[in-house]
Amino acid sequence: MPLTTQEKRAQLEQVPLFRDCSSEVLDRLAAATAETAFAADALIVQQGQVGNGLYIIVSGGARIVAGSDELTRFGPGDFFGELSVIDQQPRTASAFAMGDTVCLALASWDLLAMLEREPVLAQNMLKELASRLRAADTQLRH
Repeated sequence: MPLTTQEKRAQLEQVPLFRDCSSEVLDRLAAATAETAFAADALIVQQGQVGNGLYIIVSGGARIVAGSDELTRFGPGDFFGELSVIDQQPRTASAFAMGDTVCLALASWDLLAMLEREPVLAQNMLKELASRLRAADTQLRH
């Protein structure tokens, strides 16, 4: 049974990216997301393709792979796909479902419009991108 808009909102409230967003923003985000389900090992996004959305994991997980290297794994409450949405360049990695996985997908045009209008969301996105960049830098140094 598909998630209701209220259930989607409850899921979004648990994601650090949407921390401190107003009720109105959360309602708009919930209404704009589409629930998508993936079977175990299914390709969610493909490296090299231009991204058309951001994915927020509701259940299950995603393995992020570049070429033959696994970069990281994400679980419920995590998101991925933001880089390609922001810069409109091809995706730098693929994502594969870890077990049966449900995501909320937010189209690139909806995400970009929200980032323009909502400073809290834009700041949260910058913080998360900085955190991921630092983690990648640390990983490269070791």
